[in-house]
Amino acid sequence: MLEGWLSWHRETLLAKCAGLESAQLARTTVEPSDLSFLGLVRHMAEVERWWFRRSFAGEVFGDVFTGPSDGNEGLDGVHAADAERDFGLFQAEVKACDAATAGHDLDETFMSSRGVSLSLRWVYMLMIQEYARHNGHADFLRERTDGATGD
Repeated sequence: MLEGWLSWHRETLLAKCAGLESAQLARTTVEPSDLSFLGLVRHMAEVERWWFRRSFAGEVFGDVFTGPSDGNEGLDGVHAADAERDFGLFQAEVKACDAATAGHDLDETFMSSRGVSLSLRWVYMLMIQEYARHNGHADFLRERTDGATGD
């Protein structure tokens, strides 16, 4: 069930971006925020990597889009010319995260970077709420971009 909800939220974010041109994906439309569709997609790739691959699976490697000290988790550095590449990196990260958790029990635990024992189930819940929040942001961005509203 958790995998299903996470998948639905991932697909929802992509659906909210569907049909937009690169410039629209990179544009900020809800002032004073500097959020963009592309920034949200990049951010979610970073968050997926952090929780599923780095934290849970213990993999060690750099960020998808940002440097380790920027603190913005992919939201900054958005360029319309990179939209296709960035969506590809997002989709590749989702697949890698799914592979990193395949076959693991939801009650399997790991130690967080703050020294707290967490379960894979907790990570799924966190990711579902993270997508839900940002899909709400995407609703506002889409409405301001072309007037479209939806799920």
